Amino acid sequence: MPYCTAETFISFTAVLSCTMLVSTGTAFADTPTGAADALSSPDYGFTSATLLNDTPFSEDSSNAGSLYAAADPAALLERAYFAENSASQPDHRLRSWELPPVNVVGSPSALREEELVGSYGQPRWTATRRFPTTRVYVIPEGKVEIEAWARGTFDGDESEWRFLQEVEIGLPHRFQLDLYLRQDYDSESNETLWGGQFEFRYAFADWGEIWGNPTFYFEYLYLDSRPDKIEPKLLLGGEIAEGWHWAVNFVMEWEISGEEEEHEYNITSAISYTLVDSKLSVGVESIYLFADVKGDRGHYTPEFVIGPDVQWHPTEAFYITVAPLFGVNENSPDVQLWLNMGWEF
Repeated sequence: MPYCTAETFISFTAVLSCTMLVSTGTAFADTPTGAADALSSPDYGFTSATLLNDTPFSEDSSNAGSLYAAADPAALLERAYFAENSASQPDHRLRSWELPPVNVVGSPSALREEELVGSYGQPRWTATRRFPTTRVYVIPEGKVEIEAWARGTFDGDESEWRFLQEVEIGLPHRFQLDLYLRQDYDSESNETLWGGQFEFRYAFADWGEIWGNPTFYFEYLYLDSRPDKIEPKLLLGGEIAEGWHWAVNFVMEWEISGEEEEHEYNITSAISYTLVDSKLSVGVESIYLFADVKGDRGHYTPEFVIGPDVQWHPTEAFYITVAPLFGVNENSPDVQLWLNMGWEF
């Protein structure tokens, strides 16, 4: 009467276990032979003849223990499991420049940077921060980027510098999270103060469904030896024509402690034109700012700065943006220089 040796039982158990592990992705037959046929596919590199014979196993049969000889059961399990999972998973997370374009009905732009990509159907150019002063929408889900900032403000003999190191993370459902480390240097006091910021964004709809692609932005600033602040914003942005991009932000920045409890409001705006697709663009940015303090609410001190900007992508993953803005009225600084660079992982 046919029977199985211990070696054959172990090998059969391995085949059965493989069947159970990978059955979610492979349609196996209900028989051991069907399991062997599935495992003999090119993904696993075994043949059904090697794995299983149709004849009964017996102690003195030449095929007794043939399953055990084909492969170590643990190795067989591991190989089948990882082959199945690697077949269903991409080799790596797609970067913004690797995202395939979404099919567009009508006349799509000839520019690659204006292809619609990602789960929100947004233009590829919005996946990277185009303007240092003005934000647009959210980055695609799954994107991770680090950025370095420097903002120098010069007024007569005095100067101030703000440095930021930032991580941007694109979250599902049109959310975005940004984390910052911050340093502020003042030439008058000759000291550097530290702080941090965290920021959330939420886009109200997929790109193009609402005019201006409105996005809510909220930031909390915790600052060394200074009052903490909150900074809500409404972000708007879009495309005017092929190669022309725009953005406007409505901003409130309020101190939530301290003696003065300064309330600062500003409107930032920007427009750009693409000179070399996905490589080089130029534009103009401006900031109109007015603020009041606790003891003098409603009496504002306005400032206005405006100037050119240029953004260059030496590689697909790296970009640099420079924007020197110049003061227009007497309350404005002489020059405010914005420098921003980023690297996408």
